[in-house]
Amino acid sequence: QVRLSESGGDLVQPGDSLRLSCVASGRAFSDATVGWFRQAPGKEREFVAAISASGVNSDYHASVKGRFRAFRDNGQDTVWLQMNSLKPEDTAVYYCAANERRQYLGHDRWYAAPGEYGAWGQGTQVTVSS
Repeated sequence: QVRLSESGGDLVQPGDSLRLSCVASGRAFSDATVGWFRQAPGKEREFVAAISASGVNSDYHASVKGRFRAFRDNGQDTVWLQMNSLKPEDTAVYYCAANERRQYLGHDRWYAAPGEYGAWGQGTQVTVSS
C-alpha cells in the first residue's frame, strides 16, 4: 500500500493562501484517486476535494469551491491542494488519502466518503486566525 505524507500547514490570517503537499512513497500513485479531507476538533472528518488519477478531473465541497484547487504531478508522486482566501472555518487538520483501485471520480461521488480510501497521511494543521 502506498504511504502518504502531507506538509504545508501553517498559522495564517484570513484571506491568506496556503499550498499543501501530499507526497507518495513506497509505491507510485499515478493510478490512484487522491482525496483531501479535513477534521476540526469535535467534528467529523469531512470531504474537501478529490482529483482523478490523471489529474484531468477534480471536485470540491461547496464550502471551498472557487477558493481551493487540487492538482498533481504523477512524475513527482505529488498532489497539491492550493487554498486561497482562507477563512477561520477552514481551520482543521488536513489529510490526503489515496484509493489505488479507482481512477475516475464518476457521478456517484464515492470519493467523498472517507471509507473509500485505504491509505492516509498523518495530517497537517491549518489554522486561520486573526
